[in-house]
Amino acid sequence: MTTTHTNTANTAAPRTLWRVLALCTATLLAAACAHRPAPSSAMPFDQAVTQAVDDLMVQTQKLPAFLAKVESTLTQRRIVIDPLLEGASGQQTEVTRVAEQRIVQRMQAQFKQFTVTPFNANEIGNAQYVLNGTLVRDKDASGAPYRLNLAMTEIKSGMVIAQSVARISDASLDTRPTAFFRDSPVNGKDRGVEGYIRTAETPAGQAADALYLERLPTATVLQEATAAYEAGRMSEALSRYEAASKRSDGQQLRIYSGLYLTQSQLGRTADAERTFGTLARLGLESNNLSVKFLFKPGSTDFLADPKISAAYPMWLRQIARQAAQIESCVVVTGHTSRTGSEAVNERLSLQRATSVKARLVGEAPPLSKKLREAGMGFRENIVGTGADDASDALDRRVEFKVATCEA
Repeated sequence: MTTTHTNTANTAAPRTLWRVLALCTATLLAAACAHRPAPSSAMPFDQAVTQAVDDLMVQTQKLPAFLAKVESTLTQRRIVIDPLLEGASGQQTEVTRVAEQRIVQRMQAQFKQFTVTPFNANEIGNAQYVLNGTLVRDKDASGAPYRLNLAMTEIKSGMVIAQSVARISDASLDTRPTAFFRDSPVNGKDRGVEGYIRTAETPAGQAADALYLERLPTATVLQEATAAYEAGRMSEALSRYEAASKRSDGQQLRIYSGLYLTQSQLGRTADAERTFGTLARLGLESNNLSVKFLFKPGSTDFLADPKISAAYPMWLRQIARQAAQIESCVVVTGHTSRTGSEAVNERLSLQRATSVKARLVGEAPPLSKKLREAGMGFRENIVGTGADDASDALDRRVEFKVATCEA
């Protein structure tokens, strides 16, 4: 009985210590957050990134300094950086990639008590912290077109321990999506991506998004696959996308977009069509299917470039098959970029939705009773620049939303 009591006491002591540390840490973070100044005035891109990093690191240093008084030893803190995203679209862009490079350089040069390790499957298990961030367009901010959000989360506790914001004065940043996001047939902004974005804007002392943290190990596999895809190593990319898809949380739009792209690049046409069918099913099941059909300017005809539109008939076929298998109805909604008058864009987006609906009915005639069309013009732009190029392709998407069938 004495031995059992001693073991229980020994086991309980570390748990009690961690509870005390967690409570004290949360108290310190809340106090720091309460006195934290508002974001400073806008500044050039490089300066803004530097300020955001410095602000973040100064906050995080308070936690190791506090723990050092309690722990007998203090090891160097290991951080992984989850690639930054554009906040509205959930995509990686050329400028978010540059921002990430600047963050790594600044941390390695000025904050040597932290070790920045690659965001991959081998390192995620050894990291104490994950840093993530978003670049957001501030449409109404005079003199500050963009805002950079950074957050540092302690992986074990799930607590955001630091968060910083910097305003950027540059009006022209390279917001073109990187190759994977440019090539992806659908918008992969799902619940997990939304959790990433929410975490980047979470104040210190509050919990990070639980689903985002839960998916971190799979996110590292996805990032390794995407890096291989963008480097042209298609066989390696396919293997990694397949590995990601087999994980318990692998039913994600971005993962199956990667599978589809690599299978297409490797000439595995039948596999690619099956994968796109899965993409369509996942999108409809989550009521989040936005497909990047590109049209001729001012027309309901698809772009004639076979490199872009050759797969569209197959996409329509698979969307029709998946829509026919669900009991609910589907609203086909057209969107346009912010070019031209509101009335013209409302009309054009509705015409495009009607055209896509007709094509779907041609593939599966019973859908005539289950499909409705709608046109949003540019009212629900995601990017909103009106550039009419790859950077705002998502603004010209066609959405498929599940809806209750009307009597």
